[in-house]
Amino acid sequence: MVVQGVHPAPVEIPDAVHALAGWYVGWGSVTPVWRNDLGGLTFRLDDAPLAGPKAARGPARFLKWVPAGAPCPDPFAEAGRLAWVRRYAVVPRVLDVGRGDDGAWLLTEELRGTSAIDPRWRADPHAAARAIGAGLRRLHDAAPVATCPFTWAPAARTAALAREARAAVGPPPPVDRLVVCHGDACVPNTLLHDDGTFAAHVDLGELGVADRWSDLAVASRSVTRRFQDPRLAHVFFAGYGIDPDPERIDYYRRLWDVVEQYRRRARA
Repeated sequence: MVVQGVHPAPVEIPDAVHALAGWYVGWGSVTPVWRNDLGGLTFRLDDAPLAGPKAARGPARFLKWVPAGAPCPDPFAEAGRLAWVRRYAVVPRVLDVGRGDDGAWLLTEELRGTSAIDPRWRADPHAAARAIGAGLRRLHDAAPVATCPFTWAPAARTAALAREARAAVGPPPPVDRLVVCHGDACVPNTLLHDDGTFAAHVDLGELGVADRWSDLAVASRSVTRRFQDPRLAHVFFAGYGIDPDPERIDYYRRLWDVVEQYRRRARA
């Protein structure tokens, strides 16, 4: 089955995922729904319907699978972040997390809403861009920096890089406003209600305290690239309620790119 991702491609369900699905949903179904460039996969698990022509399935669950050695955020780290931020934001509830010889996994509940990458929002990209901006503002305003135990500061993100790579990023600009950042505020990681308003955040494996432009720079670029319309950046920033800051946008996009290049080399 071909699944969505940065580079959609056929996916073979790993034996370990089949085994986990058998444990969690028995005779239910396993559907690949997402892959990332670092080797991570996400699957939808549905219970088998009860007997009878009108029998309904129970709520779906989502299994995030990280193969051993893949440079993705650790599922245990994401589970801790989700547990903390659920008090302040709409995010998935963790049902289970584990690790085996072949990899690690995170099982979460289904949330109401559709991903902003869904075809219905491709047909209405202005609604998606506004909702992504509004959703980030809600997270940034609600989650308390003072009690957040996680960081996403530039120093932490570049700690594993070679000196030359850190030099390519350069020093960060002065902090505008410290917030609890999403950490991967790209288009697919926002869910929308049917009316086009923000519903929830997903994929928060790198949530942590940082300048809000760490999120804003990456999210605005993701919006323009995913929907192939540079004008949508202004819609996104209007949804958040801020004017663009070219200096901080340039720095945090450069930081993101250098870190992602390092991770891709680590996977190779």
